[in-house]
Amino acid sequence: MGKSKSSRRWLAEHFDDQYVKMAQQQGFRARAAFKLMELDEKYHLLREGMRVVDLGSAPGSWAQVVQRTLGSSGQIIALDILPMDPLENVTFIQGDFTEDEPLRALEKELDGVQPDLVLSDMAPNMSGMGAVDQPRAMYLAELALDFAEQWLAPGGSFVVKVFHGEGFDSFVKKTRSMFEKVQVRKPSASRPRSREVYVLGHRRKLQ
Repeated sequence: MGKSKSSRRWLAEHFDDQYVKMAQQQGFRARAAFKLMELDEKYHLLREGMRVVDLGSAPGSWAQVVQRTLGSSGQIIALDILPMDPLENVTFIQGDFTEDEPLRALEKELDGVQPDLVLSDMAPNMSGMGAVDQPRAMYLAELALDFAEQWLAPGGSFVVKVFHGEGFDSFVKKTRSMFEKVQVRKPSASRPRSREVYVLGHRRKLQ
């Protein structure tokens, strides 16, 4: 069965993509690594010895970026509904973050210690129907923010993928209530036609 025009276009874009080529050359599992690298370069999100939670981690490129900074120091806990090949010094939990059991497993790994940074690159399987996709995407972003509200250490940072559309403004407003500074950024490695942006919360307020 032949590929659709959209599939062929995506494949052509993918293999011509400079970030795909750079990921292959530098040993990253996906081009998404460069999104986090750019944000870290600008905002100094990562430092040795910190505890990091990586939600929506598969195939593991963000965990690789974190790992290269932390090395054997600190703690990295990654979670995704999809499987992820092992990474040294990364604890991986496979499960659906919308369900209680994976969340309990994550909390058990934290063992009462608050993380310094919560990352979320979670996104739903896109149907192409905005009325369906946007609420699903916002729900995942809100779950990540709720987790940060419960667990993130005072002064900690938060990075979450969000899509422009219904619910975006209220999400940013809630994030502003939790952090001293909030920014909305679209890294260079994000595809131009994508509606994705990243909301960054800096310095978690004392509650």
